[in-house]
This record gives sequence, structure tokens and C-alpha cells, in this order.
Amino acid sequence: MLDLVTGGAGFIGSHLTDALLAKGRRVRVLDNFSTGRRENLAHHANNARLEIVDGDVADKSVCLEACGGAERVFHLAARADIVPSIQEPEAYFRANVDGTFAMLEAARRHEIKRFVYVASSSCYGIPQIYPTPETAPADPRYPYALTKYLGEQLVQHWAQVYRLSTVSLRFFNVFGPRARTTGTYGAVFGVFLAQLLAGKPLTVVGDGTQTRDFTFVSDVVDALQVAAASSMSGEIYNVGSGRPVSVNELVAELGSPPTVNIPKRPGEPDCTFADIAKIRRDLAWEPKVNFASGVKIMRDNIDFWRNAPVWTVSSIEQATADWFKFLGPVRS
Repeated sequence: MLDLVTGGAGFIGSHLTDALLAKGRRVRVLDNFSTGRRENLAHHANNARLEIVDGDVADKSVCLEACGGAERVFHLAARADIVPSIQEPEAYFRANVDGTFAMLEAARRHEIKRFVYVASSSCYGIPQIYPTPETAPADPRYPYALTKYLGEQLVQHWAQVYRLSTVSLRFFNVFGPRARTTGTYGAVFGVFLAQLLAGKPLTVVGDGTQTRDFTFVSDVVDALQVAAASSMSGEIYNVGSGRPVSVNELVAELGSPPTVNIPKRPGEPDCTFADIAKIRRDLAWEPKVNFASGVKIMRDNIDFWRNAPVWTVSSIEQATADWFKFLGPVRS
């Protein structure tokens, strides 16, 4: 049986590809390598059950060809990060909305048996309810969040109108080995680990008491597989650890190195906290890797971030200028 994994050379996608191959599945990866890395799949170079297609998910003909012969589609391909989405909204719309449309249509035409969409908890914006259930209103605060939510809405519509068997998973703050090391200022783990390797102070946003529902990558990969194997269709599930952790706790787990505080950013919640009661009930899924164990695994694989950008107070200020410009309070 063949699985198509879009974005399969990326952080989460490559771990999913590992897991599917380990279970004896055939896997076709579709990736344009804008953020995915061929090195993430290099250990499968001699595996005849892996096929890699270099192509753009927003290209309808590429999607149609990639879906040929596949039983299931795991749609992970997307542009991520906040600041680039503010600076390049059209590119994000093309990748995250047009790309999802193209993949849904290809899946429909090939009568794919199961379509799994990786959604984002960023759709909740700054929630009013903690832990945040799937029924909480959407309130996307920047183009990345909006385009991922629009993609999710397309998936829901194709399930409703065309009876495509779909499931959407809203991931919360995924971390683990192979997390992206691009030149874009982004997730806290990549920033901190590169700073730690370089002997530089960790740049803590605000006072560090803000909490995040850090979810280890093997747990989200497990959720993807459980969701794909289930009979639930047209459903949306949160995927989180169920235990928010403060940035200060992360610093402590990293050995309490020197830190420096930088301004709190507009449009960011003080807390992300997934209500995972629904996925527990419907799919019997449970997170297995606790935060301390996940951080230890990251430390054991820290060399991955040796060539990553080392962010400083001044470079972060420059990189996030548009964040403050467009997401800050309106000035009269």
C-alpha cells in the first residue's frame, strides 16, 4: 500500500516517513525542498519503498501525478512562520490554500481512501478558553494562521460535499530532532539550541512566564497514523501534550544558561494549552513523551543546530520589525 506524504522531507514529514517505512508501507514524498531537507531522508537512500518527487504542491498537474496509485494522503506541505507570512502573504496563500485545494482535487479524482490534513493551533489566535477545545472560535492573527485555517476549511468542505474521507489535526508547538534551521526567526527550540551551542545568552521573550503546549514530534507522528487508520471523517482534533510548560522551565531544562529578555510580541497568546479530550475519546490517542524526556533527546541531537543562525537581541529586533509594525496596536 502506498502513502503520499506532502512535505515529507520537512521536520515532521520526515519523521512520519520514517514511521510509515518502518511499518512496511510504501511512501512517495512530494516536496519542493524550499524548507525540507534531502538530508532528512538520506538514511533511506537504498530503500526501494521510498520514492521522492521534487515538485510544488500548488501545481495541479504535479499533485495529480503524485496521487496516482496512492491509498492515503498525508498533507503536511506548507509555508510556516509568522514574519515571512506578513511580508509575503501571496506566497503563503499559494502554498497553504492553493496547495491544499490542488491536493484535495487530486485526491478526489484518484478516489484516495483517506486524506489527513495537518492544521495549526494558531487558528485560535489568543484563546479565551483554556484548555482550548476544537469548538473554540477561530481568530487567526496573521497570514500564516489564516492560510492554514482556510486550508482546513477546504478540507472540511471537500468532506461534506464530495464525501472525501478526511481528518484534520491541529498541532500545538511541535518540537524534536530535525526542527527547521532556516534563516527565518521562528520556533524557540531552534533559537535556543543554536544560542546554546554558540555560548550566547538565550533570548527570552517577555519575562518567560508564558506557557506553551510543547508536543514531541513522535507523538504527533503517532497521532497522524492513528487518525489515518480511523473511520472518523470530517473531524478536527487537537494534538497536544495536555501540559503547558513555561519558557523559563525550558531554560531550566537546558541547564539554566545566561538569558537576556526581549520585548513581548503583539498577537501572541500568553498560553497555548490543547484540550485533547476529543482525540482521547474518539481515537484513543495519548501523548507518550514528557517534556523533560523530549528536551533530553533534543540535547542529545544538538549538533543538528550547529550551523543554524545564532540570533541576538539586535538581529531579532530587525527580523521582527514587521511583526510589531503590522500586529501592534493601531496608532492614531
